[in-house]
Amino acid sequence: MVDEQTFRRDSDTALEQLKQRLIDGEDLGGYETEENNGVLNIIFDAPKAKFVFTPNTPVRQIWISALSTSFKLDWAEGKFVLPKTGEDLDVLTERLIKEHTDDDTFEL
Repeated sequence: MVDEQTFRRDSDTALEQLKQRLIDGEDLGGYETEENNGVLNIIFDAPKAKFVFTPNTPVRQIWISALSTSFKLDWAEGKFVLPKTGEDLDVLTERLIKEHTDDDTFEL
């Protein structure tokens, strides 16, 4: 397990990079991106929903609450990855947006 300072740095960097990509895709994705106290939110108008991305320092994971499910990503090989599928933070986020909006053309 990485130390707390390293986790905070890596999770902050990963979420900031994701936030910038999400902001760039807002017009095509039909959502709004906001950040508050280190928590990243994607807010959809239609269908109405909110995805929440939270760094969880005690367990050194990034947690995503989306589509009535909790996704817990671990740090592996220089990125945050969902162990069950092997998807990294960006790939998983793109898939969740596609599933929610039913738009297979969306790219992050």
